[in-house]
Amino acid sequence: MLHRPLRALAFVGALCSFVPAGPAMASPQEGGRPLEPSQVRGWLMRIHQAASTRNFQGTFVVSTGNTVSSARISHYYEGINQYERIESLGGQARFVYRQNDIVHTVWPQNRIVLVEQRTLVNTFPAVLQGGDDRIAEFYDVRDLGLERVTGLEANVLMLKPRDSHRFGYRLWADKATGLLLRADVLNSRNEVLETSAFSDVAIDVRAKPELVLVPMKNPLAYRVMRLTLTPIKLESEGWEFGATVPGFRQVSCVKRPLDGIGQGEGGETPQLLQTIYADGLTYVSVFIERYDAVRHKQPMSTVVGATQTLMRRLGDFWITLVGDVPPETLQSFANALQRKK
Repeated sequence: MLHRPLRALAFVGALCSFVPAGPAMASPQEGGRPLEPSQVRGWLMRIHQAASTRNFQGTFVVSTGNTVSSARISHYYEGINQYERIESLGGQARFVYRQNDIVHTVWPQNRIVLVEQRTLVNTFPAVLQGGDDRIAEFYDVRDLGLERVTGLEANVLMLKPRDSHRFGYRLWADKATGLLLRADVLNSRNEVLETSAFSDVAIDVRAKPELVLVPMKNPLAYRVMRLTLTPIKLESEGWEFGATVPGFRQVSCVKRPLDGIGQGEGGETPQLLQTIYADGLTYVSVFIERYDAVRHKQPMSTVVGATQTLMRRLGDFWITLVGDVPPETLQSFANALQRKK
């Protein structure tokens, strides 16, 4: 599971200027101009492309209730390659270096480097890349006009859900480049659950891929761990979903070592299944592992900002569901998951 700033970065690519923590109401310009499905796709693809093909750097902040976390991010695009460097600014020191889909996460204090290959399914908005215009079926999308944020003029979009299965979003995209400068996640009362933003940002800076490539090629005298993800079909592992939540489609299903690495008895590596469902804007991740009475004490649910987590036992297995969705949506996914007979 991603650390919060990195998970938010996976959603938006990059953002700016956060609002104070705690519930806040949407701006009075709520009405806005309704957009047609093709216009919605155009806006969101422009945001996605800007996050992938623009050079930018800045301080990224995620505000969730009384918690604020931040990271310094640099993103470069050169030729056909993407390079990214992320440094956490709070808590334990950590650096993330990415070249395309190869990611190195470095923990200097523990002298550990985790190397993994991540698909770009987590980039925003992944489902739209397949030509899916169905977001307008599940969100009422409106153009709220222009606002100035962090010294830049931005187009403001409101995405209000048409049902109770998902949260709403308010997005600020740089007028000149399309880069997403800020994103609010809103509940049904238009209260801000979470804000992801840049507190400062510079766009179209000079590419410096060496800032990523040098530390990736020279990981110092750290212990290097490699995480392998194996694509699978959920059904082949003996699982299936009944009726799923409208609008959500499976976009990924992998088998991975539990906790990244680790050997079980007899040298056997415990495995974890992860399947991801998306509606084009947000995701629900479902993790399935063998029940362990030592680690899995009791069913529980937690909330951090917009992120809901639900954990419970299902026969000989332990199920964990995580998503930026209302708790009823996670419950629907949990109820629909069943062991094939």
